[in-house]
Amino acid sequence: MAKKIALGCPREAYQPDCLQALIVEFIATFLFVFAGVGAAMATDKLNGDPLVGLFFVAMAHALVVAVMISAGFRISGGHLNPAVTIGLCAGGHITVVRSILYWIDQLLASVAASALLNYLTGGLSTPIHSLASGVSLTQGVIMEIVLTFSLLFTVYATIVDPKKGSLEGLGPLLTGLVVGANIMAGGPFSGASMNPARSFGPAFVSGDWTNHWVYWVGPLIGGGLAGFIYENFFIVSTHHVPLPSTEEAF
Repeated sequence: MAKKIALGCPREAYQPDCLQALIVEFIATFLFVFAGVGAAMATDKLNGDPLVGLFFVAMAHALVVAVMISAGFRISGGHLNPAVTIGLCAGGHITVVRSILYWIDQLLASVAASALLNYLTGGLSTPIHSLASGVSLTQGVIMEIVLTFSLLFTVYATIVDPKKGSLEGLGPLLTGLVVGANIMAGGPFSGASMNPARSFGPAFVSGDWTNHWVYWVGPLIGGGLAGFIYENFFIVSTHHVPLPSTEEAF
């Protein structure tokens, strides 16, 4: 039943369309992290009501995710997130080679955005994703798996699935909304990262790597699992043309 994952070829990195995609993916991810981390820093600076702050951060992420997916979709797909990339790779929609390039791109963009925020705010503390008091490592990982599964399931159902019907064109907005909803639900417990790149930049700039692995293991498992399940059980195979998986195709 499972579709073959497309491995790709190292020569992909030098193809014009791949280079364009990497540039756009860097820009879109940079702007996403800048707005997302910036909103979290603004909330800390204002020191207001925690519930209002949670809503503020959730809405900032929802809006910027929707806009940046729309902005980058035509050229790079607007992934913004290694978990999205691995989820699409698991379904054969992006090669392994290009996925690795996207990961590097997304991490560099996150570090650049976090470093610039640190400079522009006069050295304000860059908030990292962390587990709340009383939340164990296992609970944190499971929370991130569920939240990221929800994110990728939405991406597949509203953007990838060729039979999305009336949802055509609404995918980026709906994906942004599920990100915002997940932050409201999981933010007080695991931080609701759903995105290793979003967690990596602030951790790198702050030098605080406390339990950072949680924000890789959880999202990558959740994203990959959602991609595999949706692609193999819900997408009609006649509509999906797998990417070339051998070097001869490049």
